Amino acid sequence: MIALRETFPSDFAERVEAIFSATGLLAKAKNFELRPQQQQMAGAIARALEDEEHLVTEAGTGVGKSLAYLVPGILFAIEQHKKAIISTHTINLQEQLLYKDIPILKKILPKEFEAALMKGRQNYVCPRRLERALAQRTDLFTGPEQKELERIADWATHTKDGTLSDIWFEPDPKVWTQVCSEAHICTKKSCGERGDCFYQRSRRQLLAADVLVMNHTLLFMLLSGAEEFAERESGYIFPNDFLILDEAHTVEQTASRHVGIGVSQYGLRATVQRLYNTRTHKGLFTVTRDGSGVSLAAELISEIDRFFQAIDQRCDFRKGREYRVHGPDLVPDTITGRLVALQARITEVVKRQDDEIIKAELQELGRRVADVRSGIADFLGQTAPDHVYWVERTGKAAQLLTLNAAPVDMAPVLRRILFRDRRTCIMTSATLSVGRKDLAYFRNRIGAEAVEPLRLGSPFNFQRQMKMFVVGKMPDPREAAYEEALIRWIEHFVIQTDGHAFVLFTNYRTMQNLAERMGQFFANRDLNLLVQGAGLPRTKMLQRFKRTPRSVLFGTDSFWMGVDVPGDALRNVIITRLPFAVPDHPLIQAKLEMIIARGGDAFTEYSLPEAILKLRQGVGRLIRTKTDEGIIVILDNRIVTKPYGRAFMSALPECPVEIV
Repeated sequence: MIALRETFPSDFAERVEAIFSATGLLAKAKNFELRPQQQQMAGAIARALEDEEHLVTEAGTGVGKSLAYLVPGILFAIEQHKKAIISTHTINLQEQLLYKDIPILKKILPKEFEAALMKGRQNYVCPRRLERALAQRTDLFTGPEQKELERIADWATHTKDGTLSDIWFEPDPKVWTQVCSEAHICTKKSCGERGDCFYQRSRRQLLAADVLVMNHTLLFMLLSGAEEFAERESGYIFPNDFLILDEAHTVEQTASRHVGIGVSQYGLRATVQRLYNTRTHKGLFTVTRDGSGVSLAAELISEIDRFFQAIDQRCDFRKGREYRVHGPDLVPDTITGRLVALQARITEVVKRQDDEIIKAELQELGRRVADVRSGIADFLGQTAPDHVYWVERTGKAAQLLTLNAAPVDMAPVLRRILFRDRRTCIMTSATLSVGRKDLAYFRNRIGAEAVEPLRLGSPFNFQRQMKMFVVGKMPDPREAAYEEALIRWIEHFVIQTDGHAFVLFTNYRTMQNLAERMGQFFANRDLNLLVQGAGLPRTKMLQRFKRTPRSVLFGTDSFWMGVDVPGDALRNVIITRLPFAVPDHPLIQAKLEMIIARGGDAFTEYSLPEAILKLRQGVGRLIRTKTDEGIIVILDNRIVTKPYGRAFMSALPECPVEIV
C-alpha cells in the first residue's frame, strides 16, 4: 500500500471528480449536464481503486453510472499499467459502452487507451481446425453437414473477425463445434504463429488493451474454470486486472449457474458421437480406424440413454421442468465405469497418433469425458456439502435431461472468488437496495459483508415525471373474476396513454390467456399488441415496440429488467402482480429451508426482498431520461392492504400515488 501511494498521485480521486465538474473535461461532451451523484460515484470508485479496496454502489437511474466507472477505471488502468475488466449482464449495455461511452472518452480524456470486447473462444472459427475438418470431411460429416462445412469455409475467407456475430446464417452446432476455437486445441503454440487465427489475433489485442468489456456469463466461466488465463496470483483473469461489474443485481444468479455440477444428456451424447456416431458412421474413431473405439462408443450411446431413462423414471416432473433430488444414489451407477473405459481407449489411440491435430482433438474429448464422469459420480453421491441437487428437463421438446448441483448459499463462493485482499472489485446497479442505505441484503447474499456500500439517488424528478395508480379492489387470483378484473383495468389504463405501454406479468399462462381474450380490443382500437413467446425474439419485439406507434407489449420475466425504452414510446408500465417468486425451483426451495433451519423467517429474509428488487426493476423501465413522463399502474392491492406493502412502497421512487 505504501509503495502504491509513493508512485501514485494522492490527488487521483480529486482529479477524477474534477473531470465531472461544470468546467471539467466532460463538459466538452455533447449534452453534458452536471450530476453531483455521478461525480460522487466516480470519486468513490477512484478511491477504491487507489486503496485496493472493494465497493458496492447503487446508482439510481439517470446518474450516468457507466461514465462514472469508466473514467476512473480507464485512467487508473493507464497510469498503473493495469487492465480494467468491465462486465455487464446484457448485450444492450455492452453495446452502449463500446459504441457510445468509450468513443466519447477516447475524444475527451487526455491519454490514449485501447478497449476491446472479450468473447468466449467458442465464438471464433479456428482456421486450423477448419482445414482439418475439410481434409477429413468424409470421415467426420454426413452429406448435408459437409455442405454446411463448405458454407462456413466460404464465410471464413471473407469474415473480418471470424466470430458468430459476423456470420449471416446460423451454423449447424454439430459442425461448428468441430471448427471453432477450443482451449487445448487452438493454442498459442499451435495457432499463435499463424497470421490467420482469429482467436489468437483477438487474444493479442486483449492482452494489449487497457479496457476489456465482457458479459457476466463469460466472466464466471473464466473465474470458475481452468482456462489459460490462470495467472491469478495478483489478479482475477489477468495478472494485473481489476473488476467493475455493472448490472450487479444479476451476479448471484449468473454465478450459481457456473459453480457446481451441470451434466447434460445432450452434451454427453454429442461428445461420444464426435468419437463415433452410430447413425452416420462418422467420427474420430473412424478417422483413426480404431475398431475397438468404434464398438465402445456405439455401445456407450445406448448406455447413456438407458441411464438417463432410469433417472427420468425416478423423477416426478408433473409440477414443472425441475425435480429436486433429496438423497444420494438416485439410480444405480451404470455409466461411469463405461466412461472410464472410453477414456482409456482414447488414451491408447492418442499414443499411436502422429497427427498433432487429431491427437489434440482426442485429448480434448478425453478431458470432456473425464469431467462428465466426475460430475455424474458427484451427482449420484451428493458429495459436495451445502449443495442442492436437481434434475431438469431441457431442449425444445423437454425430452432430454440435465443433472445439476449448486451451492445453496453463494456468499462464501463469491467472497472467495471476488472479494479477495489486495484486489478491487466494484459492483454497481440501479437496484441493489430493499430500503436500507447500507445495501445489507445484497451485500450479504454475495459475500460482500465487509465491503464499503454507497447508495446514490436518482437525479430525476419523479414527483413531476411519474404518477402511480394502485387498484384498491382486486379479486383473489384464484377467483373466476380475477382475469375479468385484469382485462378491465388493463383496458382502462391502456386507453389513458393510447398504448405506449408495457404490461408485465409474473405468470406466463395468465399472460397468454389475456393476450388471446384481449386481441379484439387492441384490434378495434388499432393498437399494436406484441406478446412474448409469440414467435418474435426479445430484441426484435423491443425494436418493433420502439418503432411502431401506439404499441402495447405483454411480457414476463425478461422484460422486467435490462430493457431500455427512453422517450415517448413507453409512457405506461402496468404491473399485474407483485413479483413474488413461486418457490418451485429447487435452488429457491433450498435457500428458504436454509433460512428456516437457522431460525430465520424465509418470507422477510428472502421472498420479500427479492420481490422488492424485482418490482423496482419493473418500475424502473418507465423513466429513463429527465424528459420522460408516464404512469405506473399496480393491479395488486396487497401493496396497500398488507403490512409488508409499506416495504414495497418505501423502496420505490417518491411520486404522487392515487388509489382507484
